[in-house]
Amino acid sequence: MTYTVQIVIDSADPHVLADWWAETLGWRVEEQDAAFIRQMIDAGHATETDTRVHHGALVWKEGAAIHPDEEESWRRARILFQQVPEAKTGKNRVHLDLRLGDEDPEALREKLTGRGATVLHSGRQGPHTWVTMADPEGNEFCV
Repeated sequence: MTYTVQIVIDSADPHVLADWWAETLGWRVEEQDAAFIRQMIDAGHATETDTRVHHGALVWKEGAAIHPDEEESWRRARILFQQVPEAKTGKNRVHLDLRLGDEDPEALREKLTGRGATVLHSGRQGPHTWVTMADPEGNEFCV
């Protein structure tokens, strides 16, 4: 049997961070079903405090997901941003690497810092170089 993997990133504001990463990766934010959310509230399985309005839509407050394609499928790649009460306090043990192909890495780094990322440090191993950066909430990734 094979499995799919969903990457989960802790976040103070999952909807804002999902928007940032969707734009960064060229992915899309997964739509949430407002009618289903309302049904869960009406049935007593959730409360209004479990929700928020983001970009004019009713969503679950504690999570937002992104994926690379139009197909709604449990088999596709997916990153879930989940709300946590505590701030990031240490180095990530797992991080994302953005593999650029022919894109200019310096131009991408400038674009990302212009959108709120920070440069943490540069690395080199033989002919391979990279820059470790942090997203607007401090989650590390490499370019």
